[in-house]
Amino acid sequence: MSENEITAVVIDSALRIHRSLGPGLLESVYEELLAYELSRRGLQLERQKSIPITYEDLVLVDAFRADLIVDRRVLIELKSVEALQPVHSKQTLTYIRLAHLRIGLLINFNVPLLKDGIKRLVNGLPE
Repeated sequence: MSENEITAVVIDSALRIHRSLGPGLLESVYEELLAYELSRRGLQLERQKSIPITYEDLVLVDAFRADLIVDRRVLIELKSVEALQPVHSKQTLTYIRLAHLRIGLLINFNVPLLKDGIKRLVNGLPE
């Protein structure tokens, strides 16, 4: 499955969850539900995957955790906040780069229309 096909399945799954339950739940709940939906659709998931950071000769093994990595190709960063801020996109782009991936989705479930809470981010290309 291509990265574009994976992101399409992720977005469809997120929309399905949001239509059913709406905004207002904790990020951890949306993560659990999205993991369930994606697994049901046959995608391989890594949840709360530890991503190391190397700086000079120092390796921080548990520097950050990716909410979801789908089929080892797409990083998903979930939020349940009033509004996405520019720092959320920058953070997600950094996570994508450090995980050596090209594509990421930043999804904020705490919006009336989920399409307004989804950002597709690409590593190495202009924003």
